[in-house]
Amino acid sequence: MLRVTVCSARKSSFNNQKDKFVFRNCVHLELPLAVLTLGCYIFQELVKSFKVAESPVRSAKFIACKQWVVTGADDKFIRVFDYNTMEKIAEFEAHTDFIRSVAVHPTLPYVLSASDDMLIKLWDWEKGWECTQTFQGHAHYVMQVAFSPKDANTFASASLDGTIKIWNLSSPAPDFTLDGHSKGVNCIDYFMRGSKPYLISGSDDHTAKVWDYEAKSCVQTLEGHTNNVSAVCVHPELPLIITGSEDGNVHIWDGATYRLGNTLNYGFERVWAFGCMKGSNRVVIGYDKGTIMVKVLSSHSGGSMGIRVEEEEKKEC
Repeated sequence: MLRVTVCSARKSSFNNQKDKFVFRNCVHLELPLAVLTLGCYIFQELVKSFKVAESPVRSAKFIACKQWVVTGADDKFIRVFDYNTMEKIAEFEAHTDFIRSVAVHPTLPYVLSASDDMLIKLWDWEKGWECTQTFQGHAHYVMQVAFSPKDANTFASASLDGTIKIWNLSSPAPDFTLDGHSKGVNCIDYFMRGSKPYLISGSDDHTAKVWDYEAKSCVQTLEGHTNNVSAVCVHPELPLIITGSEDGNVHIWDGATYRLGNTLNYGFERVWAFGCMKGSNRVVIGYDKGTIMVKVLSSHSGGSMGIRVEEEEKKEC
């Protein structure tokens, strides 16, 4: 049995070893000092816990304006819960294969879902969770979807077909494709540099790439991991890019120069997820065998950035 747990930021532990893949894309910090995680208890000081599904839950996001949480699971169902009352708001079969990722529109009543059936679907909760658009174009599992922070009618998708596709909500076909990885793409994250939006992607080719997607070009390839890059994020407060891999390492890169500033390895095996929050320099890292919270300290000295990390909370499973 898998449960959704909403907790305040302290420590973590997994329910069992088989749930380790649930950790991909599931650490999500949107409420003050809150972490949503699936299939394991991320932190002590438990606030709420409720059953979601019998099968692994791979993605979950808060819908803050409704005080809901939406989940996608291996049983192909999307489920929506009120996280105050734990009441189930909606439950429906959304895809014909595992659901890898869900994303919530920042202003409209929309949720995107991505699946191993190679489809992305748009759901409108004000229309009774009607599917209002199906997006087709990938040739393998769709691992993650994310809305653009500059134009919320635009979103990106990452797929094991090796591509990143950019879409508009009004069309079932992609606007264009970013093709540069030599193997499947596992994860993506948008970030802004001034008024210009960028993407970062992580791949089974052991690299992460930074994309100027308006110019449709790769501006930097980040090399150094020795296994699949399974998680990427750009810190919302600090000029840092963070990548995690199945090699067990977390790399912290200078977001301006793309130089590697620090490498972390806590012996918890593969890295699956990051959680960051605006207003904080803390990062939560999810692994096969535990989680850790670190404080990232950046300092400029002699024109270069030094990246120092202080371990705050660590829990091995």
